[in-house]
Order: sequence, then structure tokens, then C-alpha cells
Amino acid sequence: MHVQDTHWSSASAIAPNGGAMSAAVGNGRAEGSRTAPLRVDAQRNLEHVLRAAREVFGESGYGAPMEDVARRARVGVGTVYRRFPSKDVLVRRIAEEETARLTEQARAALGQEDEPWSALSRFLRTSVASGAGRLLPPQVLRVGSAASAESGGSGVASAEEARVPQQRVQPAAGELRLVPGEASDDSGVGALLDVVGQLVERARAAGELRADVSVGDVLLVIATAAPSLPDAAQQAAASARLLDILLEGLRSRPA
Repeated sequence: MHVQDTHWSSASAIAPNGGAMSAAVGNGRAEGSRTAPLRVDAQRNLEHVLRAAREVFGESGYGAPMEDVARRARVGVGTVYRRFPSKDVLVRRIAEEETARLTEQARAALGQEDEPWSALSRFLRTSVASGAGRLLPPQVLRVGSAASAESGGSGVASAEEARVPQQRVQPAAGELRLVPGEASDDSGVGALLDVVGQLVERARAAGELRADVSVGDVLLVIATAAPSLPDAAQQAAASARLLDILLEGLRSRPA
């Protein structure tokens, strides 16, 4: 598991609607302000960089250098920086996309499964199978855990609670870090916590989930059950086996 604390730079731009950030700079303007579509080759390079970033950060954590992303994308590091002027911008883009994907997976499980336990387990299996745990933004786990403590175990946090004022500290050389107190203004985090909270509450109310299990615990299961192994088949088998064990631990048992 590579869930790392990461410093979200204040230079990172967030789209007003809370969607995936696009602050990469091109021709002196932020990517989000473009009115003309990218050229075919530029669009292709962008897709290669994003795919490579997801793979590299998933394998090595958000501390992996931009040079590794460029190498995996088979482009020059200058190409990466033209699209994403700092590593913080690229990290935020990947983390926000992953948060949005998890939210959609949770909504699908909530809307398509009538049985509360089936909905929760479907969300966990889908998320783990997609490798989501290796790219979970660190503040998701932090806010989920904090909300659990403050809410007496429900772990449900609003979008406002996901924006905790924080203090910045100097990271170690070569390391990006989000520490307790650092500003986290990602509205997507609040949406994820809300919908996962609904899954948790439904399963708990049905008596199928342990009363002490929180949203933070559920997200931690996703992170824990997504190991990064060199062999894809081995990784899938290990994830499925570990998730089965963790799901058994989440279920309530007759007294």
C-alpha cells in the first residue's frame, strides 16, 4: 500500500465546480482556461502522461519523481512540465480523478444494490479490483478518521468538514507532505465521504455491519487490500484474498 502524505501546493488551481483540476499550463495559460481543443499529438501526450502518472504513483506512491512519470510515458520531462507546471499540480489531478472515480463506484453500488451488505461489499470489491487504494488521496483517510472520532463512529463528514485548516511544516528533502493542519479544500473528498457514509449507515442499520466500523475504516480497507505487486495475476489474487478476510472482519456477528 502506498498511501502517502502529500503537500497540495497553493499554486494548484481547482475548477469552480469541484471537478477534476486542470491547472496545467500551456502557452502561458492554465489548461482549464483553454477554449480551443488540444492538437491530436498534444492530447495523446497528455493521455500518456496521465496514464503513466497513475501507474507510477500507484506503484511507488506520490513521492515518485516527475522523471519517472516522463520515462513511463516515453516523453521528455519538459513535456510533462508543459502540461503540469509543478508536481503538486499533477498529483492533485490524479488524486482528484481517483476521488471522483471512487465516488461514482460508491453511488453505483448504492443505487443498484437493494441489500445493504451487498451494496457495501460491491463497492469495496469494485474499488479494490480497480487498484483505487494505491491512489487514495491521503486527506481522504485523514478526514475519514477524524470524522469517525467526532461523530462517535459514523465517520460521516460533510464537504465543509473536509476542509480542515492546517499548519504547514517543512518536508524532508525530496518528499511532499500533507500534515495535520494543512489546508485541504477538495470538495470531491466531501462527496466521497458522504456517499460512503450512506453505504456504511445502511449496512449498520440492517445489522450486517459491526457497530464500531466507520467510513474511515472502510476507506482503510480499500487502501490495505490493494497491494502493489510486480505480477498482475499475483496482485489480483492477493487483493481478492485479503479483501475476503477484511470483509469478514467488518461483518457483525450474533452475540
